[in-house]
Amino acid sequence: MRFFLIHDSFAELPDWPATLPAQGFLWVTCSRRVFEVQLERTQEHLHRLAGGGLVDLHVSDLINPQLPSQYDYTSWYDLLVFRRLAAGQGTERMFLDEERGTASSASQALAAIDTSPVGFAVFDRVLLTVHPADCSVRDFFQTRLSQLGQGGPGSPVAGQGGASPLNDVKRPAHDDEEAHLGVDPYLIEEHHLAGLAHGHRTEGRGPSRLPPSPADLMLRIVNHMVDSYLDLRRLLTRQLGYLQQDMLRSSGRFRHWQALLASRNTLHMLEDICEDQRSALQEWIDALEDWPMPTDPLAAREREVLRVRSRDVQEHIERVLNHVRRLETSSESAVQMHFSLQGSRTNAIMRTLTVLTAIFLPLNLITGVFGMNFDALPLIHSSGGFWLAFGLMALVVVTLVWWFRRNRYLGD
Repeated sequence: MRFFLIHDSFAELPDWPATLPAQGFLWVTCSRRVFEVQLERTQEHLHRLAGGGLVDLHVSDLINPQLPSQYDYTSWYDLLVFRRLAAGQGTERMFLDEERGTASSASQALAAIDTSPVGFAVFDRVLLTVHPADCSVRDFFQTRLSQLGQGGPGSPVAGQGGASPLNDVKRPAHDDEEAHLGVDPYLIEEHHLAGLAHGHRTEGRGPSRLPPSPADLMLRIVNHMVDSYLDLRRLLTRQLGYLQQDMLRSSGRFRHWQALLASRNTLHMLEDICEDQRSALQEWIDALEDWPMPTDPLAAREREVLRVRSRDVQEHIERVLNHVRRLETSSESAVQMHFSLQGSRTNAIMRTLTVLTAIFLPLNLITGVFGMNFDALPLIHSSGGFWLAFGLMALVVVTLVWWFRRNRYLGD
């Protein structure tokens, strides 16, 4: 369990603070097992610092590792459980390159997809996050917020003659097109929202981009978890691309039906997770609209920033959901194309066999006529009868082959 105090600076505390300062808020983050073990102590400090503890049902939700994304609230805090979508460790080495792979690597890639839930308890001045033991979100935001805090209000803004401390931190790109243009979308978003919250443009010396409230930090973390789908998207695209190429290959049989079925089941699971994410965030947005509007202009602007961030995260979830559905459609189309291709091959084989049967049918008729047991058959006792019959049969074969090729019953 770790404790961070966030205001104009970002500082880590060794333990629960005795009291909260006049400004800023406390971020408490811990793994699911640590939260379960230290539950009583956590409840006591939440009662003392936040004015109330967690409801028993919400505690069960935070401990449950299989809970879908959902939102709930009380009069003193809001609870959001959000399932992350991320590729597991080592998945980048499961393919030979960007296009080639194996059925084994595809199955391992599917098994490595991480969909663990992360819980957020949002109080007025305390944010409690409960995550899996191997969750890297906390370390990512600890590094990012510490460097933001070091920059302070006088830190130069990206693109205005100074180097941002965030340049050394790995950040998820919101859009591949913006990344290709050499623009950091996260810095653009942070710069814009900071200016919106303070009511002026950030020129020269911009305001601190540290989150002003627990709800703001929660939305940043959720946004990061949604954007982490980019790595998973590349993994799924490469894996499904390999299976589709193998399925539509002209030679050989497709034997990886189990891997393909697992891929489709995984896509269905991801679609359900994305729909739960969208529903949970929509409930959060609806609840945010019901919050009383503060009279202080700065607090009102910060409330507007929360709405902007919430809509931005919702848009990113819609992108992920649309991409998952496109992958599902592509997978279904590949299966239909496979069966269509198999049907076309079967029709071509049956057409060839039918043509061969039609060619040999007159030959069987000729041999059957000359095989009758009659003494008065023509050419039966002639020395040239065999060659005449053979020539007639050859003429029939050549004529039928020419006719079938002219009518395109036989291929080249």
